[in-house]
Amino acid sequence: MSATTERLDRELADEAATLALGAELAAAAPSAAVVALHGELGAGKTTLVRGLLRGLGYAGAVTSPTYTLMEPYEAGDRRVVHFDLYRLGDPEELEMLGAREELDGGALALVEWPERGEGVLPSPDLVLELVHHGAGRYAHLVAGTHAGHQWLARLDRGAVTA
Repeated sequence: MSATTERLDRELADEAATLALGAELAAAAPSAAVVALHGELGAGKTTLVRGLLRGLGYAGAVTSPTYTLMEPYEAGDRRVVHFDLYRLGDPEELEMLGAREELDGGALALVEWPERGEGVLPSPDLVLELVHHGAGRYAHLVAGTHAGHQWLARLDRGAVTA
């Protein structure tokens, strides 16, 4: 088995499976990373974020920051920042929101619609795409950095289970 993994694909039968994948990602996550979340509206991006936050022990409400663009969470000793850039007018708006400080401050950043922040956002450690498939979804995870490869390798080894 390789020490690094470039790509993983998962079939997600329902919302519970999406939440479970989020929890798996949380169990294997580095302390700081950038995750680019792709998928159509309603694909389950925020559900995945909710599962990841639950996996880190966060018990509060988790909703998409569609109108605020950015929502920080404290999950134990971890800082997680959920971005939803769907309504972002210009990537430079991220600077005004203080996004760079969050991204440079050691947080785990989960970014929906990352293409709208192109030029301001750093390259993602992990790219995760959710695609509708019948009543469920497919999750395609691709490493973008060495840290992303290591993250996927931990998942691939089965070091964490849903």
